[in-house]
Amino acid sequence: MKARKGGRFRSSFKLKQKGIEVIGKWKTVEIDPNLFAEEEFRNIVCLEELTDYRQVSSSKVGKLKEKRKAESISEEGNEEEEEEPVISHKKKKKTKDLRSKTDKSDDTAAAEFDVPVDREAKCNEIIELVDDEDHGPVADSVSSAKDAPKKKKKKVAKNKASQAQEALLSVPTSKKVKNWTTEVLSASTDRKADVSAWKDLFVPEPVLQALSYLGFSAPTPIQALALPSAIRDNMDVLGAAETGSGKTLAFAIPMIHSVLQWQKSNSSTTRNDSVSKDSHQHHDETSWENEDEAEKLTHQQAEDSGDEDDASFTTGCVKVLENFEFDSDDKTHTVSSHKKTPLLGLVLTPTRELAVQVKHHIDAVAKFTGIKTAIIVGGMAAQKQERVLNRKPEIVIATPGRLWELVKERHPHLSNLRQLRCLVIDEADRMVEKGHFLELSQLLEILNDSQYNPQRQTFVFSATLTLVHQTPTRVLQKKNAKKMDKKTKLELLMEKIGIKGKPKVIDLTRKEATVETLTETRIHCNTNEKDYYLYYFLLQYPGRTMVFANSIDCVKRLSSLLTILNCDPLPLHANMHQKQRLKNLERFAERESCVLLTTDVAARGLDIPNVQHVIHYQVPRTSELYVHRSGRTARAANEGLSLLLIGPDDLINFRKIYKTLEKSEELPFFPVETKCMTSIKERMNLARQIEKAEFFNSRAKQHNSWLQQAAEALEIDLDDDMLMGKKKN
Repeated sequence: MKARKGGRFRSSFKLKQKGIEVIGKWKTVEIDPNLFAEEEFRNIVCLEELTDYRQVSSSKVGKLKEKRKAESISEEGNEEEEEEPVISHKKKKKTKDLRSKTDKSDDTAAAEFDVPVDREAKCNEIIELVDDEDHGPVADSVSSAKDAPKKKKKKVAKNKASQAQEALLSVPTSKKVKNWTTEVLSASTDRKADVSAWKDLFVPEPVLQALSYLGFSAPTPIQALALPSAIRDNMDVLGAAETGSGKTLAFAIPMIHSVLQWQKSNSSTTRNDSVSKDSHQHHDETSWENEDEAEKLTHQQAEDSGDEDDASFTTGCVKVLENFEFDSDDKTHTVSSHKKTPLLGLVLTPTRELAVQVKHHIDAVAKFTGIKTAIIVGGMAAQKQERVLNRKPEIVIATPGRLWELVKERHPHLSNLRQLRCLVIDEADRMVEKGHFLELSQLLEILNDSQYNPQRQTFVFSATLTLVHQTPTRVLQKKNAKKMDKKTKLELLMEKIGIKGKPKVIDLTRKEATVETLTETRIHCNTNEKDYYLYYFLLQYPGRTMVFANSIDCVKRLSSLLTILNCDPLPLHANMHQKQRLKNLERFAERESCVLLTTDVAARGLDIPNVQHVIHYQVPRTSELYVHRSGRTARAANEGLSLLLIGPDDLINFRKIYKTLEKSEELPFFPVETKCMTSIKERMNLARQIEKAEFFNSRAKQHNSWLQQAAEALEIDLDDDMLMGKKKN
């Protein structure tokens, strides 16, 4: 337990120095152990409260006594003295949450387009808007964005008693929405579903309970075919199924089953319900005999508390211990057995966002098992992720780059990769592509050497696992050239990944590779006309729309243009900070009508609810990317629309995709009402001029700032003609 005062951490175990003498004992607060599976409480060992204590008359307390009138007030004030810094920390956190909620509500209101149902009336409205207002709204949108006053943060104040009560009452309540996956996973939590259809698939009982809680009454085809082979027969699985078909649970459930089997065979008591009850009993019998040792432990915890999530805290007279590890030499602290838990399951994904999504899906179905999971991705603090691994999670979800860094640093929990029980490679065709993920090939060398666990299961999944490109004739004419087919592709994939036995191969993809509920359309236009048709579509068809581009520069340019046109776009690309990327995904999932501008970093695997439209602003370079991009909509039997904007530069890629996917019919042309286009072009051209001026001004400021700093360092004077924007050369 820690308390912060004056910027320093002080031990609260030395209670006599703080004017309180413990008369009674710390008493355990009875809480349902299953609730410790919730994400906010996953690292709490126990909750204890102290009610029987009295004031000590020491020299320090004597000074406090003179300032206070009554003994009861002094006890209350002494309690506040310890609690005050923690409460301020809580207020900051609550204010931050409140601010994010208000921002979300404001963003939602700003994102809605006022679009009438009558298309012809809408066209006339656009024309009148441009002709009558003389481009006023566009120019005003720029100035209003700059001049808009910032909202003041609301302060939330609560007394100590209400905070203590809230800390206990908050345990059984539902979690705050933290990412876009929560909406998907909590959609059916109001009613418990009948899961009898899952019982024939050998699903463990705790997982059945979670599936019922989530409302998953029946398995999808890929799950029904994969689970018996993986759980009962312990086979490796190669699965190819359409996007949105439930591939994550097809490998998550067998992995959870494998971990539960290991715990059962090794009599592991880690994070089970029995552990929670036993740990409470041990706490009742255990007392701190050495205060210096307790203070040393507190300071060690203080050093690890750089992150909000890892800090221990006090609420009233409730003691909460987080990230606590008992001394293994003490026989009474039997919970230390979790230190011996090895890494049992590893999931490798190509993108950070997909790793976050997979983690939340696994956590949802492992809700009642007590299994710990961790996410290891780039863009986040490496020290925090090392601390996460120190908790010995049974399952790790990672991207290859950051995982390889920690393996090279010889982190103890990653020293036993060869003894994994489950290895999953999600979106495998992308992961093993030549020239991508060098770290993955290095990881696979370690995983597949002679010392690997012969009982390890390997799961390989992708929507385009069996998609084969037609080999060009010039390549086939070369010596030793092989014609690529599905069998050859799978054999090469198995060789790279290291699958040595005969796996279960499941291929549920259609010949066209895209789902039946997807409507595919196209528009042929010049490159400079793509902006017009994009803006036309967003005005005429509001809803959740993902716009894909091939480059980060294109995403940035479109983001500036659509911001000027009041479309309120959300960008997503690899150069953004990871927290901002996840925040934009969360906002996109919350708003009814919104635009997400993204590169192919969001093309694979992301299950964002109710995406109605996908626009390929630039035609993707490969057929796989086209299938995965289009798969962000029309998921789980819902309908969706995919629109290709095809310019002269995109024709080659379009023909390759069309040939590879073996489309039986030509893609229909998207209908465009030409009477709207004149007004659309006027608005877009004006927005382009504003965007160009803003871009030049920002670049000029950066250039001039650099020149002025260099001139000051060299102690020379600058001429005006050397500054951008001052004088034209």
